[in-house]
Amino acid sequence: MSDRGGRHSRSPVSSMRTFWGLMSAYWLSQSWRQAWGLTFAILVLTALSAKANVWFALTSGELVNAIAYFHDPTTPTTLTSLLTTATTLAAIAILRDAGFIAVRHFFSTTLHRKWREWLDQRFNEALLDSNHTHFHLQQIGANAAGSVISALDNIDQRLQEAIKGMTGAALGLAMGISGVVLSLGFVGSKLIETSVDVRGFEFLGRYGSACLTFTAIAIYVPLNTFIATKLGSVLQRLSARMQWAEASYRTELNRLLHRSFHLAVLRGERAQKTVNEHRYVDIDKTWASLNRVTAIYMGFELIHNFIGSRIIAYAPGLFPFVENKLSLRSYVTGAKLANALISDCSWFIHVMPDIATLGANARRITDLADAIETVQRPQEFYAQTGPSEFHYEKQEPALGLTLQQIRLLHAGVDLPFLSADNLHFPPGEWTLVVGQSGSGKTSLFRAIHGLWAHGSGEITTPRRVRSIYAAQDVKLPAVPLKDLVCLPESASRHQDKNVVAALQKAGLGEFAEDLSKDGHDGQSWDQLLSGGQKQKLVLARILLLRPGLVFLDEATSALDTKAAYAFLQTIKDRCGDATVIAVMHDVSPIQSANGVEFFDSVLTIEGGVAKKITIAAWHKPTASQS
Repeated sequence: MSDRGGRHSRSPVSSMRTFWGLMSAYWLSQSWRQAWGLTFAILVLTALSAKANVWFALTSGELVNAIAYFHDPTTPTTLTSLLTTATTLAAIAILRDAGFIAVRHFFSTTLHRKWREWLDQRFNEALLDSNHTHFHLQQIGANAAGSVISALDNIDQRLQEAIKGMTGAALGLAMGISGVVLSLGFVGSKLIETSVDVRGFEFLGRYGSACLTFTAIAIYVPLNTFIATKLGSVLQRLSARMQWAEASYRTELNRLLHRSFHLAVLRGERAQKTVNEHRYVDIDKTWASLNRVTAIYMGFELIHNFIGSRIIAYAPGLFPFVENKLSLRSYVTGAKLANALISDCSWFIHVMPDIATLGANARRITDLADAIETVQRPQEFYAQTGPSEFHYEKQEPALGLTLQQIRLLHAGVDLPFLSADNLHFPPGEWTLVVGQSGSGKTSLFRAIHGLWAHGSGEITTPRRVRSIYAAQDVKLPAVPLKDLVCLPESASRHQDKNVVAALQKAGLGEFAEDLSKDGHDGQSWDQLLSGGQKQKLVLARILLLRPGLVFLDEATSALDTKAAYAFLQTIKDRCGDATVIAVMHDVSPIQSANGVEFFDSVLTIEGGVAKKITIAAWHKPTASQS
């Protein structure tokens, strides 16, 4: 026996359930050439930028020296040489900033875009697979007994804002680390090369000034990085709290939009306003705390920059300069090199707020990946909160649809609310499903399609037979009209004339010229079409695809009696061999214009038991009462 949705293949995001798995997945994927190619270009440009810092420091020293001794007769400097040095310095600055850093920014933003696109594709593949992962994912934490997995908030925010923020911060962090390493190599080696001895540190020899510079940086930068880390951890907690508060408020606004009509009818705006205000309190309080910590961090960062560039960079070389062991040019050059090294090594301090959000965003993405992987085996997932023992098989089309030993349960409840021992629906038979509201009619349809969580039973469907489920509430994706009619098949498989013919037969001929349009005046078809028109659109789909198995779950509820009967008659005329199982809003005698019953049998649900009888047997009690 097999179970629908019980596949054992891993999801496209199974490797992204940990931080490092998420970070490395793109570079280890089939797109590795693209990822590593852009990464290599960024590293080369980062190295050239670090090398340019050395050139800039050397030329800056020469320029300051030329200006300082311009009028000194012992070391004459011509205006031409001064301007040449200044021009060279400007050229180096332009080459570094516009040639290396700007081009590196282009490559890094391209890598950011490609990485985000790749992640978005992987998560879309995982959510929109044949396993209906997007549906099962929303059942987490939604059952009465409570799920062992925390419910996910705002999947849309995780797929958009969290991925965008995480990828940008991660790339920035990687670029910063590579910049520090390369700067230590290029700038550090030049500091050693230009080093001189320092009085009191004769044991260091000619490396005295370089050792003092490295020591000052090694003390100053880590100390401030430690402070930045502590402030960053506070920012990370507040960022995570802010994301939660924003998500909670967004969820409430989404619910408001979905129940807007009912709220207006009940005049419940005042109550809803109170709820919204209460939700926003968390946002406001967290935002206030976040602003305070951000302001403190900004002040700390500005002080760090000033002390680093004006004191730490110049202090180590001051002693040998005073003792005339360093020329002004060498002193300025050393200070510029030290400042460049401090700036590169302080990169973590400058981006700590972004790094703080990196952890929060990565956690939201890995949690989503973990939840997706969890529901890859739906029955194992649902079994955590109740029995889930449905088995799905295929049989020859001539045998139709068979349901055996069906038991449907709610989470946390041991007794089934719907039972059916043996139900058979042969090809071409029309069955009407009747029962009180809440008796389980729609639940039975969901179980047949593998979308009911708890219970047991064997569902055997006809092999190679197309099935269509028509629900009462029709939701249309924002795609062209032709795509809507052809769903779930590709629009390219059907000729326009056949789609137009289906629309005309369904009573939507006025839209025959709009096949390629996805709506009008900025509105999608879901917004433009009325409830009755949407149900006629489903009829057009049935007429076009000619399914062998049709489930109508109050699919004519938005139509008047005449239109509803026309709906059924059209299916009867155009899809005569189809097996139709229908839940009808109106269960009064349903007959064609010639007085012929549409349905051959009735599936009654009474007292939690589903039984199938002939249409004649169903009519008998009514006749005796009359």
